[in-house]
Amino acid sequence: MKGVEIITFRPQLASYFTSINKEWVEQYFSLEPFDIAQLEDPQGYIIDRGGEVLFAEVSNKVVGTVALVKTDEDRVYEIIKMGVLPASQGKGVGLALLEAIIQKAKEKGARKVILYSSSKLQSALRLYKKAGFVEVEKECGKYERCDVKMEILII
Repeated sequence: MKGVEIITFRPQLASYFTSINKEWVEQYFSLEPFDIAQLEDPQGYIIDRGGEVLFAEVSNKVVGTVALVKTDEDRVYEIIKMGVLPASQGKGVGLALLEAIIQKAKEKGARKVILYSSSKLQSALRLYKKAGFVEVEKECGKYERCDVKMEILII
């Protein structure tokens, strides 16, 4: 989308991370304890643990967000909490966020980026495939609402 600016986390943007993600999670699912922890303290649960939180701005308005967390596996990062406000969906904001967060993973030395999603979120799954993610076998019990695991190898 033309005019999308990707910006990094600043404490004054934390409320956007919370509100944008609460909106989509509560629309399709319910908030789980890990959601609440991440949304209430992105600095402590994401940034301070080696992760990233990015935002998409259009005309100086925050319209989307995404985060990246380091997993316990060597050089593997997970994309979490990706959301775009409904009025900005389908305009390239999600793809811009996804490309930017993959670039952040590369800068951190990632060998692989994973994500978990749900078959309920068909437009998100199409977006991930467009960015190069492929579906892989999902291990049991990672997240209640997720029935899809995808990954992309970083070369």
